[in-house]
Amino acid sequence: MQYDFDRFLRYDELVAWLQGVAATHPGLVSLETYGRSHEGRDLWLVTVTDQRTGAHDTKPAHWVDANIHSVELTASVAACHLIHRLVSGHGNDDTITRALETRTFYVVPRVNPDGAEWAMADVPTFRRSSVRPWPWRDGHQPVGHRGGDVDGDGRVLQMRVVDPHGAWMPHPDDARLMVPVPAEGAPTGTATYRLMDEGTVADHDGFTVPTPRPTEGLDMNRNYPAGWGTKIPGSGDHPLSEPEIDALVRAMIARPNICGFNAYHTSGGVLLRPSSTRADSSLDQFDVWVWKQLGERGEALTSYPVHSVYEDFTWDKSETMSGASDDWAYEHLGVFGWTTEYWDIVHAATGTKQSTHFWYTGPTDAEALAVLRWCDEHHPDGYVDWYEFEHPQLGSVELGGWNDLTTWTNPPAHLLREEVTAHADFAVHQALCSPRIEIVHERVTALGDDAWRVDVGVANTGWLPTQVSALAAKENLVLPLAVEVTGGAVIDGPARREFGQLDGRSALRFRNGHDGTPDRVLATFVVSAPAGTQLTATAAHPRAGRATITITLE
Repeated sequence: MQYDFDRFLRYDELVAWLQGVAATHPGLVSLETYGRSHEGRDLWLVTVTDQRTGAHDTKPAHWVDANIHSVELTASVAACHLIHRLVSGHGNDDTITRALETRTFYVVPRVNPDGAEWAMADVPTFRRSSVRPWPWRDGHQPVGHRGGDVDGDGRVLQMRVVDPHGAWMPHPDDARLMVPVPAEGAPTGTATYRLMDEGTVADHDGFTVPTPRPTEGLDMNRNYPAGWGTKIPGSGDHPLSEPEIDALVRAMIARPNICGFNAYHTSGGVLLRPSSTRADSSLDQFDVWVWKQLGERGEALTSYPVHSVYEDFTWDKSETMSGASDDWAYEHLGVFGWTTEYWDIVHAATGTKQSTHFWYTGPTDAEALAVLRWCDEHHPDGYVDWYEFEHPQLGSVELGGWNDLTTWTNPPAHLLREEVTAHADFAVHQALCSPRIEIVHERVTALGDDAWRVDVGVANTGWLPTQVSALAAKENLVLPLAVEVTGGAVIDGPARREFGQLDGRSALRFRNGHDGTPDRVLATFVVSAPAGTQLTATAAHPRAGRATITITLE
């Protein structure tokens, strides 16, 4: 199946494309399911590594998942493009070839297939995340507005209703665009409107239109254990209550070689990092420094600026956005997590980034007008002229306005590939920053009477320490390096010995040019065996991988 990353794939298309990639690249790609969604769809995990240089679990790994929020479909395009970039670059791009020889990539192209299918249905319904009824498990529909495609044209637009007390009015420079009525009121003679998302109204009383949370009120990215709480909107019945998140967490825990994490979302055109609940000053400063170093490279590659969620994106710091995946990756696994928010239409239209509080305040009138003019030139379907519609509950209304799915939330189809391309290189960079265990020294000394001293020198040749973060070190989240010799009788102690953690190059720069060798360890064994015996020395670390050499006693 040909895919040019210029459209959103429905579930069956996505699975067919993944299966085709795996079949075409059997030495690089394996495909497996790791659970099932609420509606019973298989959840797919793609593993990409050069299998000639070792199995996936013998190498440090980078994890990417996408499309946890149903309408954030660009994220899935980006994950698929990453897979494509890896397999097409292997053997053609030195950096990617080296990454696949020495690292593993785990990619989940769609965490939430049910919600995405609702969003891409012929008659779409947009929900934040899961389609499971919650908090009313019986699917109780509260009184009031329920978003959806009310006229069946395959779009979810806006509805406007003439109202002398409405909070919206036409922009004075372009009457198509609805902007807030100023504080002093609308100019005399100006029509005002009440504005809503397209949808129906349950149990309408003829006067009020309540706007409750939808019947499907879950947010899977508030269902992770880190910071989970009942005060967080959409957090679910308990941490990991949703099958998609429970399965994903279990899949990650089953792969202790994961050294980095990135969740793909929309929108905002930014690289977000933890913490969502704590100021940078309360985090380990080495970890903050590492995030900033990674972020500098990420910004250079993608042009997306880097922000702390708590420091820059939290409107009210007494009500934080906890229970998210990147916080869980850092707090519970001790790896550096990211949330990539693709696409900033304000930047596309004006050349200026939208505010870090845009999610709360929305666009200014000038920004909205600029986006409208941009749509006129680059994406005519992005804004729909208002047209009359006889609403089943509200009577005469007008439908039109923003086609949100392909304007504010996702880029139009012809810009999808351009938007996501550079992020594959950022994923490769993060993977290559991981720790990596190698055996770089060996020595055999004859002691007589078939006794030999065997020295095995192990080094972390990666940038990060073997435990990855300072938090992981402090919390003892990572098991130690182990070195083992087999093939002869080890007579001076156990054949398998543990050596703790090793620094990486990132830590050495803080030693003021007086490094020593905190990135190395020498394991020494006394072995009884005849001359000519071949021993196997193995160094293994749960995150930094596995290295094996053969040593001949001579």
